[in-house]
Amino acid sequence: MLELRHLKTLHALRETDSLVEAAERLHLTQSALSHQFKELEDRLGLQLFMRKTKPVRFTSAGLRLLQLADVVLPQLRHAERDLARLAGGTAGRLHMAIECHSCFQWLMPTIDQFRDAWPEVELDLASGFSFAPLPALARGDLDLVVTSDPIELSGITYVPLFTYEALLAVANQHPLAARPFVRAEDLASETLITYPVERDRLDVFTRFLEPADIEPAAVRTCELTVMMMQLVASGRGVCCLPNWALHEYSSRGYVTARRLGDKGLFATLYAGIRADMLDAPFMRDFLLTAKDTSFATLEGVSAAAKAR
Repeated sequence: MLELRHLKTLHALRETDSLVEAAERLHLTQSALSHQFKELEDRLGLQLFMRKTKPVRFTSAGLRLLQLADVVLPQLRHAERDLARLAGGTAGRLHMAIECHSCFQWLMPTIDQFRDAWPEVELDLASGFSFAPLPALARGDLDLVVTSDPIELSGITYVPLFTYEALLAVANQHPLAARPFVRAEDLASETLITYPVERDRLDVFTRFLEPADIEPAAVRTCELTVMMMQLVASGRGVCCLPNWALHEYSSRGYVTARRLGDKGLFATLYAGIRADMLDAPFMRDFLLTAKDTSFATLEGVSAAAKAR
């Protein structure tokens, strides 16, 4: 009667707080997911959650099944890892680099879990800010690169991790804080604070300002997110960050976050991997752990499209 897929769908609904996003995460249509819930509720003769509520409100029956999911699903993952070890491929190398200053928030818990699960795998992490990591990946110097700027390289596959929205952080008293969204021309008189990377790797330039032929009044770089937020809060400039990186500060009222353009500016974070590494059991497990951790810890991310 009760199947693993039912526990996985309930777990996804709790994590995403949305039928639409839960369906995306599970690679189902919303209709198929709704049908699955209805079928299970009919079998049990019990309602699992209240429809059309935000946040999603689970019934006593739904909460009981979520308790079961919290026990069973981690055990399933552990069993799958053990089986992968029995099948071989327990040892290997996973040298990675990241091109995202804000990624440490979810990548560090992912690495901690992975290290515990795959102690035989040689793990190393390098910053991608002082060298070109994607060419290093193609050469074989690296095994995985986390990037939002995939480039076409022979033998490299980009596996999407999640999609996020880039937002503009402004001081609470800034005139733009009263606007529903920011236009490109609004930044012509602003100091734009960015991480110290090339402009062609920053979406705020390539996909927002440059298409409108707008140049900010000044550009200032800063290594640390917390320092960027202090500069913004004190009125020294504005900055563009992923929604998950801004949420910690905007939710506490330190700064105000505003959408870029009336439709928003969205991007996808990818794991770039060499084709010969895709089927390695530890690589598959790392990608699953990374996705699970990001959805569990980051605010406002959603499932991404298929690999490219």
